[in-house]
Amino acid sequence: MNPKTESGSRKVQITETILRDAQQSLMATRLPYADYEDILSTMDKAGYYSIECWGGATFDSCLRYLNEDPWERLRNLRKNLPNTRLQMLLRGQNLLGYKHYHDDVVEKFIELSIKNGIDVIRIFDALNDFRNIETALASVKKYARERTVASGCISYTQSPVHTVQKYIEMCRELKKMGFDTICLKDMAGTMTPYEAEYLIKGIKDAIGDMTLILHTHSTTGMAYMTLTKAIESGIDVIDCATSCFSGGTSQPATETMYYALTQFGIETGLDEGIINKVNDFFKPVKQKYVDNGQINAKSLATDSQALVYKVPGGMLSNMIANLTDMHAMDKFDAALAEIPKVREDMGYPPLVTPLSQMVGNQAVTNVLVGERYKNISKEIKNYIKGEYGIPPAPIAQELIDKVLGENKPVDCRDEDKKRTGEDFAAAKEALGDLCQSEEDVMSYICYPDQTLKFLKYRREQAERESVYTIEPMD
Repeated sequence: MNPKTESGSRKVQITETILRDAQQSLMATRLPYADYEDILSTMDKAGYYSIECWGGATFDSCLRYLNEDPWERLRNLRKNLPNTRLQMLLRGQNLLGYKHYHDDVVEKFIELSIKNGIDVIRIFDALNDFRNIETALASVKKYARERTVASGCISYTQSPVHTVQKYIEMCRELKKMGFDTICLKDMAGTMTPYEAEYLIKGIKDAIGDMTLILHTHSTTGMAYMTLTKAIESGIDVIDCATSCFSGGTSQPATETMYYALTQFGIETGLDEGIINKVNDFFKPVKQKYVDNGQINAKSLATDSQALVYKVPGGMLSNMIANLTDMHAMDKFDAALAEIPKVREDMGYPPLVTPLSQMVGNQAVTNVLVGERYKNISKEIKNYIKGEYGIPPAPIAQELIDKVLGENKPVDCRDEDKKRTGEDFAAAKEALGDLCQSEEDVMSYICYPDQTLKFLKYRREQAERESVYTIEPMD
């Protein structure tokens, strides 16, 4: 699946992230569908490898903040982007939430995602515990359509136990499992050009002509150099964002990488005129959110601290917001320094959702309380019990003793494999006549409180509209 032109020359394709990760990174996923609907038919002609437009935090944000049905958003995207692969990010057994779901829930969610228009499902596990992505992969294969792609994703990080050879072995395993493509997900933007060269050359030797994708962020200032070295080393697809929504905690700019690739003599399949029109459309959209404060200057800046602390930009901004709310910003430096210590104690998990939130919150708690692990969060306790999977390295014995005592850790997959149907029955009962579809049930299972609130809002809107509908005269 290595992209080539008909003449056999080199081709590197671009996934456009503005509708998902770019706006998630810069403005916490608050971009409503109405703000970009008018440009979709133009984007459909751009020639992107795919458009990442769903999954990640979009599902939660639609329900929680935007009063949108995420499934309706997906159907509208499919209608207006008929010729382009639609891509989503899926947290394996966590789906789009923060806990593990039973296998039957994972399977139904993927069935509905494909049914409503998703083509590319990028699947990752926060711990790179591949047992937690097996059900998702099997479900994609079961419900696959002509354009469906199952993309196995590695959460990239640096630590004493994360080596080039380890990542190469992970990629061999993903290929063996049956994924169609492999993505390296550098969520903190800490991959250096040096690391990219040796990592990508080694992986390409191991997986042959299988498509290899690199996802990184501009947070640390490394991204353009890293992408350039990745391209030299054989990468097939790179993730980029329309330039006005690029940089900072977002991705490198689509147009910039297009021009660079063109000068290298590498084809992208992109239409230069179209991608510039897309940027022109989004410029005033961005300015609106800069003016109202939803895009913060901190999100647009380069922050090299992530190279030291391995902290993704979203995790950093969330910690700043929490400490500000608690009037404790004087503890920021201490909390930042505590993060790598907590991460080491927890076995060096990659700092990606939900582990990034868990590690960050525990670090802040340790500093505010003034004693390490005097208070341990429920999520960290569940992690230590084994409910999230196998950590990359052993957990500190101090934490194990505090949480487990003489109890043995659990196997997360024992619970995940239960196929009782109880989740669906409970959701239908809770929703009652608010429920109109399988998609409503699935939304409730993932986000019960937010879905209930949204569905009540939807009914109120429908009732209000019916009151004001003027009946035609006889």
